[in-house]
Amino acid sequence: MTNSEVLVQQLIIGLSNGMIIALIALGYTMVYGIVELINFSHGDLFMLGTFLALTVVGALGLGEPLDGQVITWGVIPLLIIVPVFCAAVNWTADRLAYRPLRNAPRLAPLVSAIGVSFVYMNIGLFWGGLPMEVFNMGTAPAAPKDFTALVSYDNLLGDSNITLTAKEVLVFAVTTPLLMALTVMVKYTRLGRAMRAVAQEPTAARLVGIHVDSVIGVAFILGGALAGFASVIYALYNNTIYFQMGFRVGMDAFTAAVLGGIGSLPGAVLGGILIGVIRAFSDQYIATEWTNVVVFAVLILALFFRPSGLLGSTAAEKV
Repeated sequence: MTNSEVLVQQLIIGLSNGMIIALIALGYTMVYGIVELINFSHGDLFMLGTFLALTVVGALGLGEPLDGQVITWGVIPLLIIVPVFCAAVNWTADRLAYRPLRNAPRLAPLVSAIGVSFVYMNIGLFWGGLPMEVFNMGTAPAAPKDFTALVSYDNLLGDSNITLTAKEVLVFAVTTPLLMALTVMVKYTRLGRAMRAVAQEPTAARLVGIHVDSVIGVAFILGGALAGFASVIYALYNNTIYFQMGFRVGMDAFTAAVLGGIGSLPGAVLGGILIGVIRAFSDQYIATEWTNVVVFAVLILALFFRPSGLLGSTAAEKV
């Protein structure tokens, strides 16, 4: 491959992974933008979504060889079941663990989120031990799991040295409409205006008749659903899952949210794409073992010049 072909290939990989990171980062930034809670359990919720996706694949008996029917009937149920599951789990966590601490000091819900994260992680470890063929009959719960290749690896560009498969197309075909729909919902719908009102001043929003707890609950539902979509796309794209992956992927998503400006939806998308591209280029041109260093060096440098993030608000913090 020529240098330009390598550059284009890494750009495709970076943008694909960046869009997945952006979906997860939106879950962080939506919750923080409304209740100023850094939901550290969000990455492990994403992990549970990948385990449910693999469970559904096993229950439906999906497997190779690939054909159009397997792709259609395999991906569509996953894109329905997993987001609903993650949305329900996220709403339940808010109802049981976060809502009772809404008026507590900020450290209390933060510690609660860390606790929920450990609960999710241990559920994932238990889940990996299920006696199903897709989990290797539960013989090694902590080992990485191979996710069935439901999407073809064939190069859509034919004999070109640049590889573009149906997996990359699927990433953009699912994530782009979701990001656009979320943007339209927040900006132009009644629910979106209520969410922005609660984010700006919960007390005033309550005085004008907005049910604040319900709006916050919807934010958790939407954030969970986005994590669910990201779970399916990530599993189909990377084909490997494991019970500790939530920390690694969640850290990338949180970094993206902070880089773009936590609380800013466009910032989360921009941050996710940047993190994905930086990781791809670092893996190719520097070394994989230095990628995390490069990512956080870029984050520190960006926050040095723009403490609120690239698209973050510079408004004074409420006290």
